[in-house]
Amino acid sequence: MIKYIQKLMDKLKKSEKGQGMVEYALIIAFVAAIAIYVLNGGMRTAVNQAFTNASNMVTSATTQANLESATTTGNGGGNGGGNG
Repeated sequence: MIKYIQKLMDKLKKSEKGQGMVEYALIIAFVAAIAIYVLNGGMRTAVNQAFTNASNMVTSATTQANLESATTTGNGGGNGGGNG
């Protein structure tokens, strides 16, 4: 009877190892599915929009700086009145 219980316990231990491996495989599959979603659609739009906004801000700032530069150099060079 003791040998039978030992065999039963050995089988139980083996099945728990298999269960653990299945759980790890399911976790890996879940993480992979999330990564695929994020990289294919969910996150792509947000990242693309962020880069578009940054590009638009740089273009706007460059245009504004060019306009200010043209205005400053076109009116005689600033405070040029001398006392000497």
